[in-house]
Amino acid sequence: MNQSFRYSRFALASLFLFTLYSCSAPETAKNKTAAPLSIAEIESEIKNYISQKTQEHGGLFPIKDENHDLKMKLVRVHTEYLSNLGPESHFACVDLVDESGDVYDVDFFMEGNPGNMEITVTSVHKLNGKPFYSWKQKQDKTWYKMPLEQSDNSLLGVKEGKDSFEFYYTVTLPTLTESAEIWIPMALSDAFQEVKILEKKVPVNSKLLKDPVNKNEVLYVALGPDNSGQIISISYAVERKEKGPYPATLTDASLYLQGNKLMPVGGRFEDIAKEALGEKIKESHLIQARSLYDYIIETMRYMKFGDFGNGDSNYACDSKTGNCSEFHSYFISLARSVGIPARFAIGASIPSDRNEGGMDGYHCWAEFYADGKWWPVDISEANKYTALATYYFGRHPANRIEFTRGRDLELNPGPASGPINFLVYPYLEVNGKEVKAPTTFTFQRKS
Repeated sequence: MNQSFRYSRFALASLFLFTLYSCSAPETAKNKTAAPLSIAEIESEIKNYISQKTQEHGGLFPIKDENHDLKMKLVRVHTEYLSNLGPESHFACVDLVDESGDVYDVDFFMEGNPGNMEITVTSVHKLNGKPFYSWKQKQDKTWYKMPLEQSDNSLLGVKEGKDSFEFYYTVTLPTLTESAEIWIPMALSDAFQEVKILEKKVPVNSKLLKDPVNKNEVLYVALGPDNSGQIISISYAVERKEKGPYPATLTDASLYLQGNKLMPVGGRFEDIAKEALGEKIKESHLIQARSLYDYIIETMRYMKFGDFGNGDSNYACDSKTGNCSEFHSYFISLARSVGIPARFAIGASIPSDRNEGGMDGYHCWAEFYADGKWWPVDISEANKYTALATYYFGRHPANRIEFTRGRDLELNPGPASGPINFLVYPYLEVNGKEVKAPTTFTFQRKS
């Protein structure tokens, strides 16, 4: 395939859209001879093209360029990058997913008029947000692909592939004047993390509780005044793999469709979800989930003030701010309200730029169910680093540890105050009320 594209009838103006981390289109040129197509018309043309080819090839859209031979499904059209390049010349950028759950960013160049549009160039630009090449413009207005060795291809804050580290969970008990109880989450091994307890120090006898609904395990300890100021610590050795969409059989969808105390469904959440989706309410759950993901990125701000940090969907909806717990609770409320199963998980994100030390508290995320798979998402990180929005739709990096899943956790014995909202820091209860127990997370990465 020719690696450059010449547009002699007009000048391509801005290079900034062709940055490494954006799905990039040449800037629209002024067309003196014919009215340019609207963005809606360009979107309709590329969607119709993909739909037609998908039907012709048994439900999967074929993509073939110099390095790829793929069969995929549509996730979304990047309307922000649809462009008129000149008379009867257009650009579209589309996200498609293959059967393994990998998301590809594909560039299309089109020629013609509505109803008679020809795809002239198809080029696979990115895989899970990571580009195979970037675009650069010469002085003669020629665009060409720049090899990756000449550009930065790293993903900010992300450890791809695998990570290996020790994680140290340390609780300092406050002054206790009467009997108390504490519940501490235990990290468990699964398909993406292998966890081994290196050391567990508990000043008194403890009990391991099972959460049969969410498959969590929780350490339970009965305490008294003699335990004031003592330390509870657990050290883990963790081998973690980067997490992508993974197949699963959903035997009881109701667990992931019903509301929680701070994550209600229906009502205004259904109204907001349907308004955000518009005509996409008729599309697949995968396309709908991506639309809700984008809606939250666009309408919320990551800010820690007010009554944040409780994972309260109503607070997120009203304030349009919060931390990771608000972002993902809001997403889950919206998704469940339009029939998309979704769930909450919490743990910690391990720094990628150093190999030891502390970290700034917990981190949480979500997963939704579509096409027979659970799809991980991290919307608060995508909001903070919008260049990674494609990566965090369907991916969690290797540098994290998960402790628990679910909300309104019911345990036996459980707190007198009722189910636990979510559990990552210890839940210490004295006389039916929660009392904070200072907790630190530290780590040391192993080579």
